Amino acid sequence: MNPFLESIVSAAQLVAGGDPQLLRIVGLSLTVSASACVIATAFGLLAGAALAVWRFPGRGAVLVLLNTLLALPSVVVGLVVYLLLSRAGPLGSLGILFTPTAMVIAQSILVTPIVAALTRQVIEDAMRDHGEQLRSLGAGRLQCALIVAWDERLALLTLALVAFGRAISEVGAVMMVGGNIAGVTRVMTTAIALETSKGDLPLALALGIVLLGVVLLLNVLIGVLRQWRLAEDQRGGVLT
Repeated sequence: MNPFLESIVSAAQLVAGGDPQLLRIVGLSLTVSASACVIATAFGLLAGAALAVWRFPGRGAVLVLLNTLLALPSVVVGLVVYLLLSRAGPLGSLGILFTPTAMVIAQSILVTPIVAALTRQVIEDAMRDHGEQLRSLGAGRLQCALIVAWDERLALLTLALVAFGRAISEVGAVMMVGGNIAGVTRVMTTAIALETSKGDLPLALALGIVLLGVVLLLNVLIGVLRQWRLAEDQRGGVLT
């Protein structure tokens, strides 16, 4: 059999058989990325909502900085977090470099600007459409933001899924601060890079299949949420 086909068959067998090493790597990937996504979503939603409803001196500069951070290279995030957590860094005494905690921190920093920028746009657009109506009913800025955020909950949930997809597919930062240690900090993306360099193509392909499956599932969920939102709008569910 062709070596490429052999690798694919072996990879499929690893996935179907629930290889223990594969499951450990996938489990750690999901745990780290889900934790980072929760943190990034919490901070990103708050920051995005605040930027959408409050006007203050320097807001334009903050928005420019936020939009710049959308293209922040993951290796730069990894470098900054590494310097902060290294033995000579200001947070070196915590001793969390090359641990899953450091990986969560790096992914959170990388993803938070995405959530914040998209949240600001979603809420600002909604405020443009419904803000005057809410203010005429006596709602303050905070109340407006909360009402609009609840009305746009499906869009905001979609942002959280996008953030999770970005986090779980990231490789540069987690490799720099996690060290890619077997059984400790090895996640799907770093393991794929390592196993490919070692020539262990079946495991690399198996992890690639699982990673693509996770990304596919996220896109299916995003599509379902969009259809759900369209159905809500058609039923007249806006601001109810």
